[in-house]
Amino acid sequence: MGYQLPRQDADELFSAWAKKYDIFAPVTKKGDGCFSDTDVVRYDKVERFDDIEWSKKSEYSFKETLLRINETLFYFTEDTATVPKGPEKEILIFLRACDLHAVKRLDQMYLKNGFADFYYGRIREKAKFILMGCESTCQTGFCVSMGTNKADDYDAYIKLDKNYCFMDVKCEDLVPEGAEQTEVHPDYVTENKEKVTLPKNLSNESFSKDIWKEYGDRCIGCGRCNFVCPTCTCFTMQDIFYKDNSKVGERRRVWASCQVDGYTDMAGDICFRKSQGERFRFKVMHKIYDYEKRFGYPMCVGCGRCDDVCPEYISYSNCVNRLAKEEEA
Repeated sequence: MGYQLPRQDADELFSAWAKKYDIFAPVTKKGDGCFSDTDVVRYDKVERFDDIEWSKKSEYSFKETLLRINETLFYFTEDTATVPKGPEKEILIFLRACDLHAVKRLDQMYLKNGFADFYYGRIREKAKFILMGCESTCQTGFCVSMGTNKADDYDAYIKLDKNYCFMDVKCEDLVPEGAEQTEVHPDYVTENKEKVTLPKNLSNESFSKDIWKEYGDRCIGCGRCNFVCPTCTCFTMQDIFYKDNSKVGERRRVWASCQVDGYTDMAGDICFRKSQGERFRFKVMHKIYDYEKRFGYPMCVGCGRCDDVCPEYISYSNCVNRLAKEEEA
């Protein structure tokens, strides 16, 4: 059902939501960019509509609202282990269509991949999603090629202008009281500047292509592509022992990257992927081959963030296109 309400009423509605929900959205953080005097758009808790960055794609995805960068799994003593409490309030997350498709990927990996992850599950069940429309394409995204430019499994869609707020609401808890009903359709892009053709005939032989060494020679293994990606889920474990009592501490789950040194190291001096070419190959093939072979759809959602942040200007989208062209040759 679509609604139209004056902007002032929309701000009051937001205040009412904030009493029940912790609300997260992309926010422009002044001076917090990677370089001097640059900004960054990143997810944070917001208190009003005006806090939200509506016009730019966030450099980091919504992922950190559901998967904490550094998450304590339990506290321990010599005799006990205590799981920390989960979120007390429900959560509203503002995101775009490509990221909403990424939620499906995270759910598949954390809730349906053999068993449900307790920590992800308890925050996921409290989360609702507000779709933000895209009136124009971003520079590096290729969501149209991936079929992720449109999404309809949102709890509400919101569009603001100077005078009005337009909403398409599917969740009864979010329906604005006394608002005028009207027809509302989300804004979606129909064409991207960046276009990607997925290869259709990948196989085990594709893992031995020369392309992997070429890209691996350029990769410095910083892992930035993994951290900004909404569907990368690699993590490692850390046991923290307190200084005042070495027998008491906590176990943490911490974001990690399949591209960095040491991630695949095992006892006995075993390392599954030693070269950067092997690591880059794993990332790309997992996104467009292994995951799809198992679940029936690609892992990548075409947000383009990996291309945005790579310090070596390695383009994931160009790599995928080259794989497709090599199939035709």
